Amino acid sequence: MEGVRFMEEALKSSFPVEMVVYCPEYNYSSRGQVLLTTAASRGIPTLEVEKAFFREIAETQTPQGILAVLKWPHYGLAKLQEGRKPALLVIVDAVLDPGNLGAIVRSADAAGAGGVILLKGTVDILNSKALRATMGSIFHLPVIRDCAVEEVKDFLKNHGIKMVAGVPRGGKPIFACKLNVPCAIIAGSEPRGPGEAILSGAVERVHIPMPGQAESLNVAVATAIMLYEAVRQRSIQ
Repeated sequence: MEGVRFMEEALKSSFPVEMVVYCPEYNYSSRGQVLLTTAASRGIPTLEVEKAFFREIAETQTPQGILAVLKWPHYGLAKLQEGRKPALLVIVDAVLDPGNLGAIVRSADAAGAGGVILLKGTVDILNSKALRATMGSIFHLPVIRDCAVEEVKDFLKNHGIKMVAGVPRGGKPIFACKLNVPCAIIAGSEPRGPGEAILSGAVERVHIPMPGQAESLNVAVATAIMLYEAVRQRSIQ
């Protein structure tokens, strides 16, 4: 995790921080110095390196001179049972752009969702661009990686959570779908929407009305719209 803001969120989270690496030749600000002091007080190893080496390990174009090595918590689907009631989850199917995935996680966090499920074939949330696009939301809700479709469907069925799939065409308008009940919103790739594997069976298909001339919406934007329709309905309730 690179940068001051990301590290602030990391140190506030339950993620195990294994090491902090920093380079004094960068101006990582007084906030960065506070982070180093906090890490040292918690017994987290800190390592000072030269600028040339830091540039080699940094993945951003303009490094801030401080990064952390964290251990990823290997959540299972059972972790999602700990979320708010009624359940609100997001399932991501075959979204390949890491920026879009990160934005979806950020929107899910903002909407109070209990977690995000990534089906096999979706870009990994540990992609550096995806992590940055979450803007720290990766620390606020569980993201379950590399899930099999049947495993997810069995989990949702066993817990009485209905599936609502956003599709490019067909289905009912999102505003006509009951979302103040336990539900999982399925987001798929922009050209085709979710795949047939996740759409088969008891899945409610919805679309977002587009009275303008645009052919489609960005998948992260569409997911945010669906999430906030759920927020709206639950607020009224």
